[in-house]
Amino acid sequence: MIGSGFGRTGTMSLKLALEQIGLGPCYHMVEVFKNPAAPDMWSAAADDPAHADWGKIFDGYNSTVDWPNATYYKELADAYPAAKVIHTERDAEDWYASTQATIFADRGPMDPEAPFPRMLGKVIFPLFDGRMGDKDRLISVYKAHNAKVRETIPPERLLVYHVADGWGPLCDFLGVAEPQGETPKVNSREEFGAHIAAQVEEAMN
Repeated sequence: MIGSGFGRTGTMSLKLALEQIGLGPCYHMVEVFKNPAAPDMWSAAADDPAHADWGKIFDGYNSTVDWPNATYYKELADAYPAAKVIHTERDAEDWYASTQATIFADRGPMDPEAPFPRMLGKVIFPLFDGRMGDKDRLISVYKAHNAKVRETIPPERLLVYHVADGWGPLCDFLGVAEPQGETPKVNSREEFGAHIAAQVEEAMN
């Protein structure tokens, strides 16, 4: 299963949901922090996405969501033609505000030669021309990405998903039984600040 939604669209909640219904382990940006070799592998993939060693990057994983993979959803969909694609979305204004409070918050100077910032500079920042605080630019790219996914992935292979929709559409699309209880809802701005921001700060330098 391939997730095509940008970060801060409910990707962590989707990761946990997929793992709960048997499609884990699921790759997510948090996995990059766990593997010191991952940033360099993604930088290499960015240099030549058509010939990237996806098998090496995703070794041991059965699904992937969030960045870095969302940048390369088309290449991944071509490389894994049997995989379904789930595209997470949220209101564009809410998405922008969330990015500014979390993943795109100003953390001061970073070492551009450190592996993680170098990866960001190849995989994510170019999507927005490096203008990570430019609201009009971010929302324009976000909306264009959402539209492009719909144009690129055949409808029978694509689920446009809002995490608030719960288990129903997700499990119907994947052909699995619905678990009891609500779908996971995690990684709020507060949780990001408490659990992930420190890892980001460390990785940036």
